[in-house]
Amino acid sequence: MLVITLLTLLIATPLSSSTKFTPEQLHRATAVTFFFAAALSFNAYYVATLGAGVSLYSGLFHVSTVSMAIECFIFVVGGLILLPWASRTSVVHHTNEFGQGYTPGLGAKPSIPEFALILVFTTIGASFLVSSTDLVSLYLAIELQSFAVYILATLYRENESATSAGLKYFLLGALSSALILLGSALVYAYTGLTNLDAISSLISVSTTSDNVTQGVMLGLVVMTAGFLFKIAAAPFHNWAPDVYDGVPTIVTTWLSVMPKISIFVLLLTVSSLTEGLGLTFGDITVNVWQALLLVCSLLSLIIGTVVGLSQVRIKRLLTYSTISHVGFMLLALAVSGQESIDAFLFYLIQYTLTNLNVFLILLAFGYLLVKPWAQKGTGDVEYIKELRNQFSQSPALALSLLICLFSMAGVPPMMGFFAKYAVLYSAIHNGYYFLSIVGILASVVSAGYYLRVVKVLYFEESSQPTGDGVELSSTHCYLIAVLTAAIVLFVLHPSLLLNSTQLMAMSIYGC
Repeated sequence: MLVITLLTLLIATPLSSSTKFTPEQLHRATAVTFFFAAALSFNAYYVATLGAGVSLYSGLFHVSTVSMAIECFIFVVGGLILLPWASRTSVVHHTNEFGQGYTPGLGAKPSIPEFALILVFTTIGASFLVSSTDLVSLYLAIELQSFAVYILATLYRENESATSAGLKYFLLGALSSALILLGSALVYAYTGLTNLDAISSLISVSTTSDNVTQGVMLGLVVMTAGFLFKIAAAPFHNWAPDVYDGVPTIVTTWLSVMPKISIFVLLLTVSSLTEGLGLTFGDITVNVWQALLLVCSLLSLIIGTVVGLSQVRIKRLLTYSTISHVGFMLLALAVSGQESIDAFLFYLIQYTLTNLNVFLILLAFGYLLVKPWAQKGTGDVEYIKELRNQFSQSPALALSLLICLFSMAGVPPMMGFFAKYAVLYSAIHNGYYFLSIVGILASVVSAGYYLRVVKVLYFEESSQPTGDGVELSSTHCYLIAVLTAAIVLFVLHPSLLLNSTQLMAMSIYGC
């Protein structure tokens, strides 16, 4: 379905300049395609013959109930990101103090026809990535996803910050891809195999002192370093604040959510290869792959929390918040048990929904705020201070943002509280007391910069001019309302999501 859509957009996009096709029409058509693809994946989820999975294309891909569920989730999230647009007929023009005309809020609107086309490319890559069980298909899928994201980051070429951020993302992303390719080459050099199941079978009959085992572990560690780079886990995070802050908010929404889903699921697949695999140092056997995740989790929790306290730009603050959340997910992944995998999947889903809602709210504020000082083509919320006293101007949006920030901080009874509780409980249950204490402290300290945003939002007077911006579409408002209700009312009916993640965790462990 997505391939057909891709071919259609390849034809429709160049025609849009000479016909009555508008970028908004292409975006909404693509959103409908995503939802239809999600429906097809959901239908296949219940096929009885699927069982533990079906191999496709000579073992390049492995379709299972878990991969189909994640694909369905990816398609739904992709469609949701494409839905919210401002009303084109409600644009209000203003005049600044210099007598120059301007149109508020248009910078948040992706008015480029190629936007939808690129999103289809990266979504196809993400879909292939969650089902890849071969080193060849894995690398091709992640490059398909990455190349599209590189273009997406530089799509708004009239913005100097977006161009520089996209260039930095491309250069450092190419470095991480080189690490992934190097790790794959090492695994192939020591095993002569590319299929992950075959590599797992070979490892199971090898000893920890075997050169094959040590070579595979080295290759997996190098590959994982490349993956951690792409999800902005510390200490591989240096590119993320500049990139996420430099590109428009609609692009940041996609970058902060979609690539992480597929790569985290891929890391979950790789984790099955490392069970009982380690390097021997004297009388001690160390699982280097697990140790790498634990170290990155610790650094992500500390850096994402401490550095976030000093941020004055809203998207840089949310970037460090994302790094902190990545630390929690890496902790759950490193613990590597059915209980922790359940917590990992639950945390990944709630992080995606909460983060998506936060950026949708920022998009809405970008439409509504009147900023005479903004450069042409920009209407994004850049600084925290721009949200001063927005509670009096847009109380519903301010309340939604408050709920999302409290969920990110782990305040009960929000969804984020139960996700952090599940991760920390699994870590304590498996003896990771130090990291659990760090995680608790990180949650408490990170509440400081979330509360700073709340203080600006509710209690600080605004000196900027007021007026009408671009009217929000009903779809945008409804989407924010639904996501906010899901976050705050999760406690009333948690079984739907919790049972789903538990079943997926049981499926992974063959229970």
